[in-house]
Formats: sequence, C-alpha cells, structure tokens
Amino acid sequence: MQRIIFHIDFDYFYAQVEETDNPKLKDRPIVVCMFSGRTEDSGAVATSNYVARGYGVKSGMPIAFAKKKLEDKNAIFIKARHERYAEVSQQLMMVIASYADKFEQTSIDEAFIDVSKRIENKYVKARQLAEELKKEIFENYHFTCSIGIGPNKLIAKISSDIQKPNGLTIVRPPEVETFLGILDVDKIPGVGPKTKEALNMLGIKTVADLHKYNRTEIAEKFGKNTGAWLIKAANGEDDSEVAMVEEQKQLSRIKTLKRNSREIGYIMTEIDELINDVAQTLKDNNLVCTIVGINAIDSELKNYTKSKTLVRATNDVSEIKNLIRELYRSLLETTFVEFRRTGVKVEKFESKAGQKTLGEF
Repeated sequence: MQRIIFHIDFDYFYAQVEETDNPKLKDRPIVVCMFSGRTEDSGAVATSNYVARGYGVKSGMPIAFAKKKLEDKNAIFIKARHERYAEVSQQLMMVIASYADKFEQTSIDEAFIDVSKRIENKYVKARQLAEELKKEIFENYHFTCSIGIGPNKLIAKISSDIQKPNGLTIVRPPEVETFLGILDVDKIPGVGPKTKEALNMLGIKTVADLHKYNRTEIAEKFGKNTGAWLIKAANGEDDSEVAMVEEQKQLSRIKTLKRNSREIGYIMTEIDELINDVAQTLKDNNLVCTIVGINAIDSELKNYTKSKTLVRATNDVSEIKNLIRELYRSLLETTFVEFRRTGVKVEKFESKAGQKTLGEF
C-alpha cells in the first residue's frame, strides 16, 4: 500500500532554542559550544545559527577557530544547555505526534511521521497538513523546521535537507528517480566520507551513477549487505516502518483545545482520542508503561506537568484514562489558569513479558 511519510528536522535546533529564549540575540551570530574546560576556548562547536554559518562556522569546528572567523562580528558563544534543549524538544515532539498516524522520534530535533491514513494517501492533503504543522510550531513556539515528504522514510529524510532552513519538499513516487539522480552520492543517509571516497574511486559521483553501476561489482566491493543497501537506496527503496524504537523512553500526544478551558469534562472529552491512540500504540508494540503523565500549556505558553508511577505496569485504555483524569483534577486544584493545549504521556516501557526496553538500562 502506498505510504506518505514526513521527516521533520528542526533548523539549527540548539541555537534556535537560544534565539527563542532570548529574542534579542536573533540577528547576531550565535554559536552553541561544547566546552572541554581545559582553556577558555577549548572544545568544539555543537551548532550555530545561519548568521554564524554565513561566516563559515560549522558544527565540530574548534571553538578557537570559530572565534577567529567571527572576530568583530558581535557574536555570542553559549555553553550548550542540554536539559533545556530536551525540555523544548519534548514539547515540540508532542505537537508533531498529534499530527501522526504513526510517530517515531529519531533524535532530539528529528522525527518521522506516517500520515497515510489521515490524508487518504493524497499528496495535496500532505502539503496542507505539513503547512498546518509548520504554522502551529512557528506561531505557538516560534521555531522553524524543514519537512520532507515522500513515499518512504529514505526519500522523506533526504528531501527534508533540500530546502533548509524552513523548507518544505515533496517527492511523489513518479518523481523519485529524477529527484535522487542529480544528488551527490553522500546525500544518501549513512554514506560517510570513507564510503563516498570508495564510490568516487569507482567513478560514482551521483546517485544516478550508483543506480546505473553493475550490482555484482558493488556487492564485491562493499560486501553483500552493504552493497544491497546501496543499490536499494539508489533506487529510492525503503520498506522500514515508522514505529517506536527500542530506545524511545516516552510516548506523548498533545492538542490545541477549541477554546481555552479549565473544565475537567471538556478537557477529558478533547483528549479522549489522544489517550486511545497512546494506549493502542503501546499494544501495537507489545509494551506496557509504568508512568502515566499529563502536559498542559496555558495562554502564556507556560508548561505544566504531572505524572504518577504505577505499582503495576499497564496498557489498558480505561485504566490510563482514569489516571489521566486524576492528574488533571489535581492540576486544576493547584492552578488558576485556563489551558490552551492539553496532552498525555506514558513513560518507562516494558515488554508484556516483563523485559525492559533498551532505553531503561
């Protein structure tokens, strides 16, 4: 069955968090750094905004080199705040998940969603949905992201990188061969410098070159498994599903209410579908959770969370709904604001057989 997959990639994420937290910095070169502590300038650049990139600053560059490039440019060098970035990521990922039939977070600033059912496999609706998602993220959180849309994860991933920042690229099935053909071979995810060099030595510069190359020779040069993977990628083939990964530690959903409210009945009605979705996702992955929580955001975009650790792990939808109701009652008793967005989350997964997921070790 035809699928339509989004890959969402937040632009210069760490630096964008710093810009959002302090808008006065926006037009200045911002460099987020991983300081080693040996000297004032020792360490490497984690990321930078596009102003700094315009002066040649790149991720992984020594901080001392970056400072030379930005000398007299009114640049700011900031120590990475990983806890803050994780907090913002969690909020943004909840928004993304609310648009998905299936959701898979792959890093702090990237995720795949399968939207095939939601948009009835229609690319016109895919564009509309992507624009709605980008608009909600920008208007509510002031972040930009680039979205790639395609018939599988590979094409979605590659296309999200084509029009950065704040891009939207759609590759329909008939366009896959032409889209891939002109790209440098290292645009295939997983093709690093060494593989690129080896391919270049065979005269393979573009994906089209790889597509036309003798398959047997590719297998002999790179091994059966890697060779088969390279050929499939050159053909734009990827059968992998969008699904929870073993290392994923949390599953969450959030939605904007039709009106601001602090009425428990109205809130529970609005999030009923979210709870059903979370419980079904657990069941589909043969998982149970030991922590149930809520996430609510008021009109000033202040975030409120509550959670409860369970004595017995569960994926029962009725039990989760009762726990969510209790948590919202408790939150409403201790706050006096109306909520604009409300969400649910489950954490600390175990298989139904009792084996913990890799993320818990």
